This record gives sequence, C-alpha cells and structure tokens, in this order.
Amino acid sequence: MNQHVPIPSFNLELTVSDRGSGPCCLLLHGGAGPQSMDGLATALADKERSVLPTHPGFDGTRRPEGFNSVAQLARAYADLLDRLDLREVVAVGNSFGGWVGLELALLRPPRLKGVVALNAVGIDPGPDLPPIVDPARTPPAELPGLAFHDPSVFALRPSTPEAAQAQAENQRALRVYAGESFMCDPSLAPRLAEVTLPVLFGWGESDKIVGADYGRRFARMVPGARFETIARAGHFPHIERRDAVLDLVSAFRRGLS
Repeated sequence: MNQHVPIPSFNLELTVSDRGSGPCCLLLHGGAGPQSMDGLATALADKERSVLPTHPGFDGTRRPEGFNSVAQLARAYADLLDRLDLREVVAVGNSFGGWVGLELALLRPPRLKGVVALNAVGIDPGPDLPPIVDPARTPPAELPGLAFHDPSVFALRPSTPEAAQAQAENQRALRVYAGESFMCDPSLAPRLAEVTLPVLFGWGESDKIVGADYGRRFARMVPGARFETIARAGHFPHIERRDAVLDLVSAFRRGLS
C-alpha cells in the first residue's frame, strides 16, 4: 500500500510503499528507482514489514529546493522510522541505496538495528581499482552486460517511451544526490570508522559497475562488517538471485538477536 508521509523537518512528503507486519526492513533503492526493489519488497512482506520509500525526485516525486545530499536523505529516513513507528529495522540498500543506508547507520537512530549493503557505492575507488561506471557516459547497449550476470534474462530496459522518460528523469535526480565526485563522497571513508551497528556487505560477484574488490575495500572500512559474495549475480543481486538475498537478510537478522 502506498502512502504519503510528511517529514516536516525538510518540508517534504515521502512516497512510501508499506506492506506486511512485524520487524521491519527499510528498502533503499539505487538509481534504477523504487521499482528495482519492488520484487524484494513483496517477498520480504511475507515474513515481516517491508517499507520502500521513493527518494524525492524519483518517479516524479517532489524534491524540495536545497534537498540535495545523501546526508539529508539519511536524516529524512531517520525521521521516517519514527513517523511510521518502525521497529527492529534492518536497512537493505542497493547501490546508491547502500550509501544512504550507511549514512543512516552513522546517525545511530535507536530503531535501526543493522544495515545490509548490496553492491553499494559511496567511497572513492582510488587509482588502483576501476572507476565506478557512470550510466550517463556508457552506451546503453553496454549497460546490461556490466550490470547483470546474465543480461539475456535480466535487464532494466524501459518498455515504453514513457518508461524511458521516467528512467532519464530518475538518472537526473540521482546526479543531484551523487555529487561532483560521481557516486562517492570523499568524506565518507574516514567517517565509516564511527559505524557501531552491524553491517553486512552482500556483493553480486559478476558486477562490473562496482566490482567485488571495491566491495571488499568498503567492508574493511566499517568496524566488524562482514562481506559475502553472491554467485551468478551482478549489480542487482536482489533481482537475479532474490532467494539468495532473502536468505542473506534472514540470516543477518537472526544474528542480531
């Protein structure tokens, strides 16, 4: 069920899909938009409460002027946890959403119990790893092969001109948040040492957007974080290997108790 949740601290109204009941998974989507997390949200709702907000500016939602950073998104979602009285929250973020989840962990909201970051971005890969692939600077025909283990089966190709337009608008919204250093914040890496919540990095091992070595480096920056690869999956393991991701999230939650 979709609802609109006011966040007065930012003069903002969040569009939120809210399903199921019980302990909560807060799903944080990447640049592919909320529909890329919808299947995972539906599957999780069979066992727990599944809350999937749309980042302001995506899918035609309003983004207030001056609301333009990952830190602001994280603070808005910290407020959302309280507004919806969410309990025992595990944030599950993919790509850009994983970055948001880690910024949320740095805020230490008491309702948040841990973060699962799936093929997350946010740190600079440095000179010794490949740069993060920028979809806006990559031929569209090449993107499925970079993003998916099996692009012949899984691809986020728009099916209509309207869907293509929506995808382009989502990418414009993403660039507002992603900053000048595309998909990374130079201040994030040193701050990750302050994370005190449990964090699991799950990584589709076939990802050519941000490879597994980038993920391993990311995980080493977070105290106590675990790193697990997901076979036969690329940048969107929750799409290609949904069952494996569900098992990973369930095991992570069990480990919190």
